[in-house]
Amino acid sequence: MRLLLLVNTSASSVTPRARVVIHKALAADHDVHVAETSRRGHAMRLALGAATDGVDVVVVLGGDGTLNEAANGLAGTGTALAVVPGGSTNVFARTIGLVNDPIEATGQLLAALNGPAPARRIGLGSMNGRYFLFNAGVGLDAAVIARVDRRRALKRWAAHPLFVWSAVSTWARHYDRRRPSVRVEFPGADGIDGYFVLVLNSDPYTFLGARPLHLVPEATLDRAVAVVTFRTLAPLPFARTVVSALGVGRRAEALRSVDVRTDLDAFGVRALHAPLPVQVDGEYLGEVEHAAFRYEPDVLSVVFPGT
Repeated sequence: MRLLLLVNTSASSVTPRARVVIHKALAADHDVHVAETSRRGHAMRLALGAATDGVDVVVVLGGDGTLNEAANGLAGTGTALAVVPGGSTNVFARTIGLVNDPIEATGQLLAALNGPAPARRIGLGSMNGRYFLFNAGVGLDAAVIARVDRRRALKRWAAHPLFVWSAVSTWARHYDRRRPSVRVEFPGADGIDGYFVLVLNSDPYTFLGARPLHLVPEATLDRAVAVVTFRTLAPLPFARTVVSALGVGRRAEALRSVDVRTDLDAFGVRALHAPLPVQVDGEYLGEVEHAAFRYEPDVLSVVFPGT
């Protein structure tokens, strides 16, 4: 097979040694070209160029942000996306069953590439035309990610503590908890007002260290998206939702503090008072007044890990 190994050298777990080992392992059985990303949006253009050139598989060695860009470049093409975890959290890689060590994950990838059917098609969610692999958010979680991004140097060495600190700080001091800020608008149904919205294309929502956060276990890559609208950010109900995501107590859909809906093909989220921050796959994209969400089935080929 012809492979493009797409490397983000700034990602948390990418080292020169790991890159060399992974390249040699892939090149033992395949024709491999290596390209490095150098700026935001570069991975999308490199992946699209690879698909146009007839490359069979684009292998991403980087974090979820690089992976999201590559997926947007490959969506709708016949070139498959493969993952080698190189970031701090690696949500999508772990969701599809890859181990979190990049060298070991390369072994899983090679087993899949050498199998009879290395890739299968999955559906993606999109927000205002930007695809996402596992989740998108409007409001609080995007504000947290924006705060983390302002400390990128620290993120490389202490990503999970930084995320927890940023989440608590943003909730306590930097986000409006006095009134609902978003309205979720469903076709043919009444809208819902809330404080922020999460849209899931898969489960878990994210990982806190080794612990997955399960908001909607029914969200899978073979079904349309799920949406979770937070009706309150009061301390006790919000804490119950977090505890539920950790697998303790009642599931999120049983809590009155959230509204959970699954298998949605299209809906919209509108800011009620001022533009709100948005994120896709953990990448902060700025602020919007309206976010249009859609689900696109069978739009991307993904190499799932072999055994």
